[in-house]
Amino acid sequence: MDWLSTDLVQGVSGLHYLAAGVLVLVGACLQGVSGLGFAMFSAPLAAMWFPELVPGPLLVLSCPLALMGGLRDRDAIEWRLAGTAVAGRLGGTVLAAACLLLLSVQTLSLLFALLILTGVSLSLTGWRVMPTRRNMAMAGVASGMMGTITSAGAPPFAIAMQHMGAAQLRGTFGAIFFIGSAVSITVLTVVGRMGAHEYLLSALLMPWMFVGFFASNPIKRFVPAPFVRKMLLGMAAIGAIVVLLRTLSAL
Repeated sequence: MDWLSTDLVQGVSGLHYLAAGVLVLVGACLQGVSGLGFAMFSAPLAAMWFPELVPGPLLVLSCPLALMGGLRDRDAIEWRLAGTAVAGRLGGTVLAAACLLLLSVQTLSLLFALLILTGVSLSLTGWRVMPTRRNMAMAGVASGMMGTITSAGAPPFAIAMQHMGAAQLRGTFGAIFFIGSAVSITVLTVVGRMGAHEYLLSALLMPWMFVGFFASNPIKRFVPAPFVRKMLLGMAAIGAIVVLLRTLSAL
């Protein structure tokens, strides 16, 4: 068992790799069940214990994960909403690249965490957000910025899409995030935040992602839509709180 204490890649021991793999597996399974959840679950925990995964490697893992989700529920995809959301996310990704040059990651993370908590709070008090094209465009912009800066771009969509059917949500989100994640990865590579080390980590963790996704196939049949909505809002809130606490502790 000496390999547990040996670095598989620079700075990542075998034990560290196993723990990160379990994190990725659980996050992928959550997304397979609800349509969202991989980054909302994984990114805050990774920021605390596996900072080398944020934001690049988690985005690389989320790209094929989103593709598989979209293909599995492709018949339920709302293509007009998906197209609007993708356009918004592309704009948000470009805006994020500019913000990273002008503002600190801490400032941006703090702002996003507060906005997400506000949205979740309003949703729980009866504010009914419907997945209109305008709301999806706004969620897309926010998601593009959050996803590029923190690797957790799902919370805005968790709020905007909370009243969609389970299959519609999984399929539409998969289509949106496959394209959006690919663009965010490209931007991170261009600005120097994604290199060979990050791509190697992504490749090592890819099997865990596949196992988590395929484990969700039998589970999702038994999860009712109201529970999915509560789970989405809960994960969005927990993710935002963790980001908020981490950001405040770093100031």
